[in-house]
Amino acid sequence: MQSDGITPDTVTPDTVTPDTKDWTWVLERPCPECGYDAAAGDPLAVGDVTRGTLPRWEAALARADVAVRPAPGVWSALEYGAHVRDVFRVFDGRLRSMIEENDPQFPSWDQDATAVAEDYAHQDPEVVAAELVAAGAAVADRFDAVGTDQLDRPGRRSNGSLFTVRTLGQYFLHDVVHHLHDVRA
Repeated sequence: MQSDGITPDTVTPDTVTPDTKDWTWVLERPCPECGYDAAAGDPLAVGDVTRGTLPRWEAALARADVAVRPAPGVWSALEYGAHVRDVFRVFDGRLRSMIEENDPQFPSWDQDATAVAEDYAHQDPEVVAAELVAAGAAVADRFDAVGTDQLDRPGRRSNGSLFTVRTLGQYFLHDVVHHLHDVRA
């Protein structure tokens, strides 16, 4: 079911250039694009900050032009919203594994392949908004349950990037906030 004003012809068919950057540098310095300083974030406030982004995401996903790409090769607010919903889900699983396991290696997640396979561009924005809010609340709750004695528990991506629960939360928040900047919300 399409929302008012959103039809398949309002979504441009161009492909998006995959983002191959290793964004772990945001743990060392503020992001020059969005201005977010991940390293300055309180690792015990990740849940609250995440919840604070949810109304902004809902508003972005309620826009009449939600499925329109602002430029060739750039995701629409709908595609970014679907991506952030999945970021919430992926990081919820990663955080759970870091708390429950000893130094887990996270399964690979190709965000660009997921966007194509799940057809982000044609998902229903109302459904995406509801799923994003639910997934955001779930990962926020999981971050809320982290104790100070768990902040240094390790985990690693398949490419070898090492995280602690602390840095995973900081890295995660940058992703969520950065994409709000991308959609101007």
